[in-house]
Amino acid sequence: MKFVVVGSGGVGGFFGAKIVAGGHDVWFVARGKHLAAMRTSGLHVHSTEGIMVVPPGKMTDRFADIGAADVILFCVKSYDTESTAQQLAPILTRDSIVISLQNGITNEENIQSIIPSGTVFGGVAYIYSTITAPGVITETGGPKKIVFGPMTSSPASSVRSSQILEVMESAGIKAEVAGDITAALWKKFIFIAAVAGLTSMTRLTLGEILAVNETRTLLTEALKEVDAVARAMNVNIEPGHLDTVLETLTKFNNNTRSSLYYDLANGKPMEIEALSGTVIRYGERSGVATPIHRTIYAALLPYHRKHSQQLLIDKKP
Repeated sequence: MKFVVVGSGGVGGFFGAKIVAGGHDVWFVARGKHLAAMRTSGLHVHSTEGIMVVPPGKMTDRFADIGAADVILFCVKSYDTESTAQQLAPILTRDSIVISLQNGITNEENIQSIIPSGTVFGGVAYIYSTITAPGVITETGGPKKIVFGPMTSSPASSVRSSQILEVMESAGIKAEVAGDITAALWKKFIFIAAVAGLTSMTRLTLGEILAVNETRTLLTEALKEVDAVARAMNVNIEPGHLDTVLETLTKFNNNTRSSLYYDLANGKPMEIEALSGTVIRYGERSGVATPIHRTIYAALLPYHRKHSQQLLIDKKP
């Protein structure tokens, strides 16, 4: 089974390297200095499990180099979803499966509406991993788990899910096929929208937020807003899920930050539209007030726009 990792950052790079270590065929799509380093020295993954090295070779920024793919791990930032999905055609067949492992809850629908063939599965990655230098990924914790599944169940999708699961498990990846992938996507969304937003807006670690009653309450209210939106939209989330999330938060490393924070700190565009922006829009649609996320959105949107504009300037010849 041939895998293609589209967006070989912390998530895609880590799981792609695991699949390579399991003896499977994997191509990595990246760009810029990260790709240049991978082409020269390979991909180096420093993990709590040890060091993995993917030798140079199957790394590119051209989809035409790759050929048909069985499974595509789609791991680009949410703001690059549409532009990247438009480039997938050369590697797609009718039987190709695209698994989105992105932040947010709208990526799957967006990708499926763009690609000319293939089927999009939802996916959730539970991992703390980031690019720490060109060609180098550092994983620092979390379950290191993938939950995935078809957006619409069918006999064919069930067979494909089982085949993909078998490959992932053979590569030592903790993986699970979700019975309700929509619920799984929303459960992570509840968590990541609040934690990413607050760690970015306050510039504090999760531990520092939880240590002060006022900021702990702010985080709790942010979680409650997304939970209320999900329930208003009839997402199948069990009663008491928020209590489980709050309990889980106390077990995290006190130094935990979010990828949204690191993008802010490093002057990069941010996934604010996919997170708090989506909470606001879905809240308006379902009649749920979201004042905390409106504040987060208003505080961070100018940075996203400034960093996006700077990126365009930097790209000009």
